[in-house]
Amino acid sequence: MTESGDIDANDGVVRLGDRYELGGLLGRGGMADVRVGRDLRLGRTVAVKQLRGDLSADDTFQARFRREAQSSAALNHPSIVAVYDTGESIDKHGSHVPYIVMEYVEGQTLRDIMRGAENGRKILPERALSITADILSALDYSHRSGIIHRDIKPANVMLTPSGQVKVMDFGIARAIADTSSAMTQTAAVIGTAQYLSPEQARGETVDARSDIYSTGCLLYELLTGRPPFIGDSPVSVAYQHVREEAKPPSQLNPDVSQAIDNIVAKSLAKRVDDRYESAADMRKDIDRVLAGGSVAAPAATAIVGGTSVAPAVAAAAAGAGGTRRALPEPEDDSDGSGKWWAIGALALVLIAAIVGVLWMTGTFDAKEPPPTPQVEIANVAGQSVEVATRALENDKLVVGDQTTQPSNDVDEGDVIETDPPAGQQVDEGSTVNLVVSSGPETVDVPSLSGYTYDRAKELLTSLGLEVEKEMQDSNLPRDQVINTDPPSGTAVEAGSTVKLIVSRGEVTVPDLVGKTQDEAQAALDELDLKYDVTYDPNATDPANTVTRQSPSSGQQVPRGSRITLTVSARPETPAPTTPTPPATDGELPDGDALGG
Repeated sequence: MTESGDIDANDGVVRLGDRYELGGLLGRGGMADVRVGRDLRLGRTVAVKQLRGDLSADDTFQARFRREAQSSAALNHPSIVAVYDTGESIDKHGSHVPYIVMEYVEGQTLRDIMRGAENGRKILPERALSITADILSALDYSHRSGIIHRDIKPANVMLTPSGQVKVMDFGIARAIADTSSAMTQTAAVIGTAQYLSPEQARGETVDARSDIYSTGCLLYELLTGRPPFIGDSPVSVAYQHVREEAKPPSQLNPDVSQAIDNIVAKSLAKRVDDRYESAADMRKDIDRVLAGGSVAAPAATAIVGGTSVAPAVAAAAAGAGGTRRALPEPEDDSDGSGKWWAIGALALVLIAAIVGVLWMTGTFDAKEPPPTPQVEIANVAGQSVEVATRALENDKLVVGDQTTQPSNDVDEGDVIETDPPAGQQVDEGSTVNLVVSSGPETVDVPSLSGYTYDRAKELLTSLGLEVEKEMQDSNLPRDQVINTDPPSGTAVEAGSTVKLIVSRGEVTVPDLVGKTQDEAQAALDELDLKYDVTYDPNATDPANTVTRQSPSSGQQVPRGSRITLTVSARPETPAPTTPTPPATDGELPDGDALGG
């Protein structure tokens, strides 16, 4: 399926054809970007992985990306990130850019979780075993389906909020059938150095037991907080995978039992034949330990000068210089010359092994290779990704993965921190990962209709939001939430204020007939009811007495409703007047006598 990837002129939204709508960047890897997306046809959130534009013209990366799509799409397991769809879009330059539509998984990678463990949130051995058991379940399924992952590491395993394991990124996976043919060293030595199996580091054919070795490295880091091998460069780490034995985890974490040490030791065996035969076998031992059982120690390998040297290494070394030949068995020699001959032959084989490993890992180019120059990682916090990248590259460092996380202090698109952190001394050419701000942490306003005010306020406060109350007339019970402002589903910044619009509630209209107007008005005020008064001059009741009311008593009305009162208003009786008596003879009306 090939379709154009375009930007809608009306809303600026990036779409893949007419089905997928792309959102913000979730992460950036060495060859692909992952963005959150929306499947418009099915109405679900997805993750869309696209080959980076600068690599889209490279046939090797195109093939690798398509192989990931084919490998992942063939797997259907609850602990493997599901692939829903694949396709290609055409960019503005006319190049075909492949993409993979995957299950959107909320959660954290084990890498992020272990960063938290460095800050004091320790991972218990039982939890480390449980996580590893789920990873092995996913690998057992993929191996039985004919797929080797080949890049098991903390960054490729996610934990959902419910604790479910999700294995992802089958970007360098190969079908088991493809591994039977010889591969060049460049093609074979892939994956991440700290989790490479010895056979991957040597450029040899790999099988499912390489994934078991990488899982053992991951379990080691979950138990101890560090990988089994640490070096100044990827080459030195790969060299240790081939030659050196890791310390037992219990030496770094006293909570680790001998049984767990035995599981780790067997999974990290240098010889593939000394490892677990399958992911299912390793999981059985983990389940046995979780149930309180014990696990036998693996068979010891030959130790020379404190370093375990597996026969496979000698074979590889011999292959580097010519054809490997079987050593003839010495004849019985009573004077001991045969014994010394055998010791000398064995010494030659071991020397060849060491020389071969040094040659294959690139550390034997000179008698005394000069030390790799060190550089201090600059503090690029608060800078844009582009500026930070230039600064790090100017210091001869390589910018690796970019992950995002919300921040209330750092602007969206700017760098929060680096991994390794600023100020740390590292080799030139080392990879530095960036943690980039996705902007202030947002919270979706929940739907609170029908909640009581107190319960709604408690819920909003727990989400880090401020609360404002507004009363409103309603036929809902008093203090029940009618609505919110902003409406439910709106994304707001943490600390924002949400207004709760709350019902004043309904009240029962009291019986006011027969009360004086003042008494009736006082009763209505107490219930938050308003009133209108009309006067009836023809009423026979005493003046200022309520003769009728509407609505009648006993009815339920919202607070703030208006009640009409009819009040008696009898006309006042005019005050009696004393009539003026008529005047008599001899007297004037004003009482003055006549005459005079």
